[in-house]
Amino acid sequence: MTIPDIPGQEGRTILITGANSGLGLRSAEALAAKGARVILACRNAERAARARDEVAALASGPPPVTVACDLADLDSVRRAAAEVREVAGPLDVVMNNAGLMAVPLARTAQGFESQFGVNHLGHFALTGLLVEGLAPGARVVSTSSHAHRMGKIRFDDPNWHTGTYSKWLAYGQSKLANLLFVAEGARRAAVAGADVTFVAAHPGYADNHLQTAAHEQTGARWKAAWMRALNKVAAQPDRMGALPQLFAATMPDVVPNDYWGPGGPAEWRGLPARASRNDAATNGVVARRLWGLSETLTGVFWPW
Repeated sequence: MTIPDIPGQEGRTILITGANSGLGLRSAEALAAKGARVILACRNAERAARARDEVAALASGPPPVTVACDLADLDSVRRAAAEVREVAGPLDVVMNNAGLMAVPLARTAQGFESQFGVNHLGHFALTGLLVEGLAPGARVVSTSSHAHRMGKIRFDDPNWHTGTYSKWLAYGQSKLANLLFVAEGARRAAVAGADVTFVAAHPGYADNHLQTAAHEQTGARWKAAWMRALNKVAAQPDRMGALPQLFAATMPDVVPNDYWGPGGPAEWRGLPARASRNDAATNGVVARRLWGLSETLTGVFWPW
């Protein structure tokens, strides 16, 4: 599948987190061009406005709208969910795209380790607050990563309050959590008889801001410059990296708990194909335990 192959999205409403840049922006552009009403859920209002204008220039249907949503603050997540419920009507897709990668230790407004808090808990809460307003046949698409393979859910200390912090192991935990969220969401939807499909995707090695953000945050300009240069040579464009999540959101042959990524060697690049995951990402006991922990930490208890 390439972007021209995406089915018409007329009459569909799609929420995308982190839609002001990278994979989220490319997804918003593609879906709006196919006729969808796209809601850009973003933390930075100025960047969101610029992205809205870019997406609007390509839209063939309703103009895109923005919603302020800082996934690092559950109060902001609750406000965003309330606004979406008020103005959007039933959602056909929730694309949980936003994320942090390998950043120095930081904490969310509620004290969670930032990568676990943003990549998993923020999306868990946002989707849970919206789930009763999803349209029949809706899809929840979560963006994971190859890095889930290095992850382990640290149930004794998921927010790294003790021990030596590892930004990569923390990132791996958050990406494993994304896959476990999809697996357990799919199971719960089936038990509840809910017409919602939970599916995951990953971009392979795609050129986007994630790889340079941590270096920019720490002032390591030469590392950021080196990574940008490497991306230009080794990574596939962000438009290609967005294809797996676009496939997961739109194509008819997607099934619950699917996982899509690039179909090329080692899943680093190429057109969408079903992706592989490790045994930890399919452990039902861990998935159920993580779900319960996530409800407790966020205070968002799903209706299922």
